[in-house]
Amino acid sequence: MTEQEKNTGKNLGVPLSSPSTVPTSSLIPNPHNPRYLFDPLPLKTLEESIRRVGILVPLTVFQASGSSKYTILDGQRRWICAQRIGLPEVPINAVAEPTTAQNIVTMFQIHKLRKDWELMPTALKLNVLMIELNERGDSQLADLTGLDTAVVTRCKKLLWYPKKYQEMMLYVDPEDRVKADFFIELYTILTDRVVTRASWFDRDKLIEVFLKKYQNRLSGFKAITDFRKIKAYIAIARAANREEEILSLLERFINDDNMQISDLEIDTARIHKQASKLSRTIFNLEQELDGLDVEEFIGEEDLWKQLENLLQVLKSKLTQADRRQVNESEND
Repeated sequence: MTEQEKNTGKNLGVPLSSPSTVPTSSLIPNPHNPRYLFDPLPLKTLEESIRRVGILVPLTVFQASGSSKYTILDGQRRWICAQRIGLPEVPINAVAEPTTAQNIVTMFQIHKLRKDWELMPTALKLNVLMIELNERGDSQLADLTGLDTAVVTRCKKLLWYPKKYQEMMLYVDPEDRVKADFFIELYTILTDRVVTRASWFDRDKLIEVFLKKYQNRLSGFKAITDFRKIKAYIAIARAANREEEILSLLERFINDDNMQISDLEIDTARIHKQASKLSRTIFNLEQELDGLDVEEFIGEEDLWKQLENLLQVLKSKLTQADRRQVNESEND
């Protein structure tokens, strides 16, 4: 991170003078506010509070060069409510005009301890910051903005989508808005290396198909996390070298709304995964038993009983699998 980046946001938010009162109409919203979706219910609650006691915390603003208006750094919800109830004036703290990068970083840092913003607006402003500072590193961006690294990573996944799908996450009405989590969970399917090499792969078509299935609860979709089941089926098939089979099933799934998510499971792949896990467990147990000091544990009766039981189970399973006969014939 450069010194410029390290200093971005420093010394901002320091009032140029004592708090003052200005006409409500002299303020304008910040074009770089990462939060620009304001749901009605929380606004209504704040509005009722301001009606009772007024605005107790001054808005933080700056005056852009050549402008007679104050741009809001912190307090846009208070300003919206002041307009709604007809307050003629609002209290402000004026600070120095920031650069674009300083503007965004300052707003992130002001709000980082408050209720989380919708993720898509945050992603859009994070993108502006990445361009302004030519910075792409998740941890560096997290340090600059105060966002968790995981949040930065999620934002970058949303920026991967075409604009038309980003706009679906920005609908004003929460009932119409598509949740960012839908696109984040879907991202793991759309970027899977097995899926992307399929001859039928078409990103936008797949987004539309999965959006329809999810919104209309088709193909057994009940929750956003159902995408993880699909990803798991793909991963299991890949581990079992059954990639062509899972791609064939996925193609059918995309075109058939009656096909269920569970139909994507390849039974032999599931068995292979379970067998691999069991083999690792047995190997670890074998290593531990091989290093066991018998004299040291000779008095641990429960241990020896469990080993005897295990031996009987192993003999039974080997017999059922006809493995003992194979071994005996090999020894002959």
